[in-house]
Amino acid sequence: MAKPMYLARKTSRLVVLAVAFISLVVVGNGATRGPGKAPKHSKVDAALASLRHGAGHPVRVIVTAGSGRLESVREKLGRKGHPVHLDLDLVGGLVTEISPSDIEGLAGDPDVEHLSLDAPVQSFQSMVPTLQANTLLPTLGLPDASITGAGVGVAVVDSGIMQHAELPVAGMYDFLSSNGAKMKPIDPFGHGTHVASVIKDLQSKADAPYRSSARGARLIGLRVLGPDGSGNTSSVIKAIEFAIASKTALGIDVMNLSLGHPIYEPAAQDPLVQAVERAVAAGIVVVVSAGNDGMNRQTGEVGYGGLTSPGNAPSAITVGAVDTRNTVSRLDDVVAPYSSRGPTWYDAYAKPDIVAPGRRVVAMIPKNSPLVASYPAFVAKAATRWYMSLSGTSMATAVTSGTVALMIEASRRTNPAGVALPPNAIKAILQYTAIPVAGFDTLSQGSGSLNAAGAVNVARTIDSTMAPGGFWLLSGLDESTRLSNGEVLAWAKRIVWGDRIVWGDTIYTNEPAWAQRIVWGDRIVWGDRIVWGDRIVWGDASSVVWGDVGIWGNRIVWGDSVFAFNDDGSLNWANLAGTDGLALNSRGMYFNPVF
Repeated sequence: MAKPMYLARKTSRLVVLAVAFISLVVVGNGATRGPGKAPKHSKVDAALASLRHGAGHPVRVIVTAGSGRLESVREKLGRKGHPVHLDLDLVGGLVTEISPSDIEGLAGDPDVEHLSLDAPVQSFQSMVPTLQANTLLPTLGLPDASITGAGVGVAVVDSGIMQHAELPVAGMYDFLSSNGAKMKPIDPFGHGTHVASVIKDLQSKADAPYRSSARGARLIGLRVLGPDGSGNTSSVIKAIEFAIASKTALGIDVMNLSLGHPIYEPAAQDPLVQAVERAVAAGIVVVVSAGNDGMNRQTGEVGYGGLTSPGNAPSAITVGAVDTRNTVSRLDDVVAPYSSRGPTWYDAYAKPDIVAPGRRVVAMIPKNSPLVASYPAFVAKAATRWYMSLSGTSMATAVTSGTVALMIEASRRTNPAGVALPPNAIKAILQYTAIPVAGFDTLSQGSGSLNAAGAVNVARTIDSTMAPGGFWLLSGLDESTRLSNGEVLAWAKRIVWGDRIVWGDTIYTNEPAWAQRIVWGDRIVWGDRIVWGDRIVWGDASSVVWGDVGIWGNRIVWGDSVFAFNDDGSLNWANLAGTDGLALNSRGMYFNPVF
């Protein structure tokens, strides 16, 4: 495993050893802090804070208002000539366009609760020079012919899904040029099609080089990314709002978000994170990418803290990427160096939750996609179908969404009333049954690598109608999974719950923590003991330990090194106000303000 790079810099008080990061946030005027610290101006995110005293082109912002004050804010914006482009009812806000010089004044309005950049979101994929039939299903312990994800609806929030007989789409809705108008299946970019095909294709052709993980699931396309693979945060929020409102009518059980943007503010203030939290509270299992910012792409060295939004949503299932080396064996697996590591900025959440196969994944692609035109060596044709090999946490997220569809079908089959497990229970099972990747820490792999066979087995042995506190497993578990090559893999048997790891038999009972109304990480079950790695912290969690990585009060300690301190001992992430592209700031932290 590649180790983080440390760069030394002397200060008046101590030698600061800074960990190398990639794709971190744009920070201005000392406006942000690292994990655990909010922006200095609590009503403005870090991206806007870096612009607020300057001049330049107008910027799109998401304005949220206090309770009952949105119309007042709308009226004031109108008087000042700021157009309202979009209403975001889900988060109590709207999208407008203002000049950088207007940021300070708008933030000072008592009716305004918060300002966030309507940040560009980007898909997370890259090309790899190989195309071969892969071993995805065997390494996951699949397929189980009796479970296919039948009847489970998966909403793919992406660049669209192409029209093809092998990739049937139950419905496609547009959020680029409208607020959810129904449209024919289309995908000018190709990323959404690849993601959708990882989740489900009909697999009716013997010459297909790839088999999807949930061939019986139903695909619903929510188009938010344009022909270049990018879009706006507000479009994603509108798509999530639509999914919640249409959950019953369209049968949406799972939402796949293989996209994101850098973290500019704490999760509680991030409109995209809050939209995801509301979707989970509505009973939708939301699976999101960790991001592809885990290494310095100039040197190849691994760094921490590159996780993107909405991967910092506490209740989402955040997925990093593991490289299976295209073998059935799990013994040669490694966490992909590009896979974003935790902790999350501002909140210091331990993410990702799990990792899943995300290297050299072969799936369908539109033949006219710009990806195909740019990288023809990574493409293969079979009859009327085109396939492409892509890598990234986007693909790992799709593999996980397919597994979640299998779990939901298995759960519904077990329970006569068709009551599926709630999202928190699904997440807990995925973590509990995960297979640890040797040599990698919790901030790189979460609980471990996706074990689809184990997760489905647990899901179908649980009585989801059991009252809280009751034993809900219908049969015993051997807590291991046997692969087709004979390997017997022990489960992680741990759950990363907010700022702690819980060990033991928590999965055996219907805990209050699994309730749909609970935000993942709320301290409601596990008492006053917090366990990280092999260390235990008692009390109010003013100190949290991540194995060899500890957060002590306001200080972050990485082994015997420290990120950065102000003279008063508080964290200082310096002024990263920015330049486009990869840059190295004075404390040696790599960042990439734009994708």
